[in-house]
Amino acid sequence: MVSHQVNTLRNVVGITGNVISFFLFLSPVPTFVQIWKKGSVEQFSPVPYLATLINCMVWVIYGLPMVHPNSTLVVTINGTGTAIELVYLSIFLIFCNDKKKRVRVLLILLVELVFIAILTALVLTVAHTTGRRSMVVGIVAILGNVMMYASPLSVMKLVISTKSVEYMPFFLSLASFANGVAWSAYAFLPFDPFIAVPNGLGTLFSLAQLLLYATYYESTKRIIAARKETKVEMILSEVVVNGNVDTKNSLLTNPSI
Repeated sequence: MVSHQVNTLRNVVGITGNVISFFLFLSPVPTFVQIWKKGSVEQFSPVPYLATLINCMVWVIYGLPMVHPNSTLVVTINGTGTAIELVYLSIFLIFCNDKKKRVRVLLILLVELVFIAILTALVLTVAHTTGRRSMVVGIVAILGNVMMYASPLSVMKLVISTKSVEYMPFFLSLASFANGVAWSAYAFLPFDPFIAVPNGLGTLFSLAQLLLYATYYESTKRIIAARKETKVEMILSEVVVNGNVDTKNSLLTNPSI
């Protein structure tokens, strides 16, 4: 009876985790809409999306029946995440004006795909029990999850140095926090250290991002307002200068004026 109730609760928490994770994967959509409209990736970093992609692909392997039975919910959400991250990276590559950065992203993407292929082949041929397969892939998955949650650290450094959260999407940080909490709870029904450890760390990383956002939110508004004001002043200066030039040209061409 208790086991049935725990299993039911686990499924409920897992489905909740799937929903939150889905919104986590969709949270960068406003960022990519902005990239699409401006036609440039500006200072946005591809690191979080590359880290999330490799993380999702590893968890798909972990959730396979021949690796870790009864983990369908792990496969469904991470398979969805893999597809979404590939779309993001495609958009990033299209609007990346820096040729070196574009090549670097493509090389990293290729390395990730080769790594996943090798990992899958080795796990299914060398390890002959689900217990061993789960352990091997689980360890790799922990590293992948930590990379995904820690990937915004470079952005956090930029936030601290510029005192602006303009390039650290709020909804991505919020969704990461909610996702970490949900999957940490799932990992204790029953206890799965390979899910608990990375998601516990992910919760802490995401909380740190939210604290940074709260700290620099006001200064970000001031910086953006100052930038807009400067832009307006520059436009007005150009109008005045061009107006003077036009007046001089008119006097030269029409001395009678």
